[in-house]
Amino acid sequence: MASLANFLRPGVGGMLKEGTKHLSGVEEAVLKNIEACKDLASIVRTSMGPNGMNKMVLNHTGKVFVTTDAATIMKELDVIHPAAKMMVMAAQSQERECGDGTGFVIVFAGELLEQAQELIRQGLHPSEIIQGYQKGYEKALQVLETLVTTSIPNLRDKKAVCEALRSCIASKQYGLEDLIASLVAEACISVLPSDERHFNVDNIRVSKVLGGSLPFSTVVHGTVVSQEAAGSIKSVQNAKVAIYSCDFDIENPETKGTVLIKNATELQTYNRSEEDSLEKKVKDIAESGVTVVVSPKFGDLALHFLERYKIMAVKCSSKVDLRRIARSCGAAGLTKVEAPDTESIGFCDSVMEEEISSTKMVVFRQKNENSRVATILLRGGTENMIDDVERAIDDAVNVFKVLTRDNRFVPGAGATEIELARQISSFGDKSPGLDQYAIKKYAESLEVFPRTLAENAGLKATDVVSRLYAVHTSGQCTTGIDIEASSKVREDITDGSLSNGTGAVHETLPTGILDAKSCDIYDSLATKKSALTLATQVATTVLKIDQIIMAKQAGGPKPQSRDADADDAA
Repeated sequence: MASLANFLRPGVGGMLKEGTKHLSGVEEAVLKNIEACKDLASIVRTSMGPNGMNKMVLNHTGKVFVTTDAATIMKELDVIHPAAKMMVMAAQSQERECGDGTGFVIVFAGELLEQAQELIRQGLHPSEIIQGYQKGYEKALQVLETLVTTSIPNLRDKKAVCEALRSCIASKQYGLEDLIASLVAEACISVLPSDERHFNVDNIRVSKVLGGSLPFSTVVHGTVVSQEAAGSIKSVQNAKVAIYSCDFDIENPETKGTVLIKNATELQTYNRSEEDSLEKKVKDIAESGVTVVVSPKFGDLALHFLERYKIMAVKCSSKVDLRRIARSCGAAGLTKVEAPDTESIGFCDSVMEEEISSTKMVVFRQKNENSRVATILLRGGTENMIDDVERAIDDAVNVFKVLTRDNRFVPGAGATEIELARQISSFGDKSPGLDQYAIKKYAESLEVFPRTLAENAGLKATDVVSRLYAVHTSGQCTTGIDIEASSKVREDITDGSLSNGTGAVHETLPTGILDAKSCDIYDSLATKKSALTLATQVATTVLKIDQIIMAKQAGGPKPQSRDADADDAA
């Protein structure tokens, strides 16, 4: 009877299973989704730019993250709202594709939806807004091609690569961008293959060492194992390396068996046979020319024979690190303890145990600069600081990967967004129909980036943005936000009301404007295109949703917390 009563309910509720929630219409579905996305964007917005504020995130395991990196914030936040989740997935796609611009995707998508909310309240249908946004997006891609300011024809030019990476790093580690860019550029160029399109970000590794400060960080052409050598041999030059993915010890039989031993002589003979077998294997390995053996685990007896035959033992428990060592040395991983053939043996110029800030590690160093793997030894005083620098390095390495596909750049510091907004707004004025309102709102949404940069730098955003529009209208399309303007006192001959009697005017209120091109502030064109695409797609997808249908969650009642149990007991 309960199910029959459910059938008799009016509307969609009578068709669906009892407990299902159904929301429809502009107020219940569209605007609620927009509000959730706006709230998510507001979290990231204050963290944008070099002066962005840190967010402290405690994940479900209790680990603390203090960072401005939007990708990390999105990853650690447990977002459950379906519409907001789509924004998170778009940001993750941007992170996988370009490594940078995740904040751009979140903030721009949130601003597009906020502007769409105004249009909906004014009476426009979501379909009309979507059409206008699509036209604005297509116009943005056309304008972007005309804003290309520079490119890097030679990716092995360290100075040019450093300039290209500075802007990406400065947005996360302002003041350290030159140092970090130099480390990343050196590491990336050293592993860049002859076919530049085959650059692999996994060939760049970061090894974190507590102690010291960031300027002590170095680049190792090779790889590093964060453990000391297993035996007494600590250094080998011109080493031949054999890598075993199995434990280096007496081999255990695959099946269980029983050995009947009647006296002590038979026991001694049995043990001796196993020892002789292992010693023969180590001897064969030594005769093949191997001087360094890498394995996840070494037995005591195996270490004894390795020492006897002057072979260095390096313990490496991580399979990822084993693959990196194999790639760095040109070796092949072996799954059985036996003498390797010539093709499986790798070569390394130097394998040495080093101590850095009381941390012992084994360094596989190649002397030639064109090594297959590079490791950035990162120094710092706290784990949070090193982790945040590592995230900036990961983003910069991914930006370098993007350069191998498209080496063109557009002006940074918000200059590109203002010029896009200006030209798209002009395009909207000339467009017929109701689409023009959505096109102009698309242009207005792009103002969020220079406005946010100015706000986070402590500037008067409205004044700075209006000045930017005026300068861009005069043809200076590379002009952007000067985030250091609040600490400067400028002299402006052509503007102002404060004069010293000689015609020069001392302006204490900063203009907040600079030429991004002359200051070498650039953004990757490919990253900008990808971010615009993903943000527009997620905004239009959210606007297309007019009904939300939520099935009843499976399972029984949720377990009570301990506090609730204690209250019940009381």
